[in-house]
Amino acid sequence: MPNYYPIMLDVRDRPAVVIGGDAIAAEKAAALCACGARVTAISPTFCEQLRTEGEHGRITLRRKAYERGDTAGAFVVVAATSDPALIEAVWAETQERGQLVNIVDVPARCTFIVPSILRRDQLTIAVSTEGASPSLAKRIRQHLESLFPPAYGPYLRLAAAARARLRENGVSYKRRDAFFGDFFASDVLANLAAGDEAAAQATTAELLRRHGVAVDSRQ
Repeated sequence: MPNYYPIMLDVRDRPAVVIGGDAIAAEKAAALCACGARVTAISPTFCEQLRTEGEHGRITLRRKAYERGDTAGAFVVVAATSDPALIEAVWAETQERGQLVNIVDVPARCTFIVPSILRRDQLTIAVSTEGASPSLAKRIRQHLESLFPPAYGPYLRLAAAARARLRENGVSYKRRDAFFGDFFASDVLANLAAGDEAAAQATTAELLRRHGVAVDSRQ
């Protein structure tokens, strides 16, 4: 069997349909909502988390059983169900429409699978076993949490600002790559982990100067 092709999908302001009303459906809906999707959940009943999300207007709730046509217009469809008839009905409709679909825990009825994700602001680390063992993927991701602490968030923001400076000053790709080698080997991350943002900024400014970009370390 060929391996999955990993991609990062932009769902901002795109319609997404989640079929199901339990805690798993709520988790899937929340993940889509957090990435900017316009989420509609369809189910005869909803768990407390989904009811709360609906009351706050973050998710649209349709209290009904799934019917053919309910996925119309959706960019992404997720179904959290173990009902074989419902699984086949959702699969058939989404295939006819050419929609991206994930039916939880049924890889044979998915056009994509969702990895276990670790986020540190702009840093996203996805762990996938290609459906072989989602529970193991989750534990690997949990192990990575200690290796990639929250300080990676400001670390990436500082790196992005440095990259902008390098590009503004016409620094070549090769020299930019050398800068980030030094940046990665520096104490910037350790400074941020210790809460010393001023030291991290000063070190970054010094590295920029070494690579030919004049910058005030107080900025």
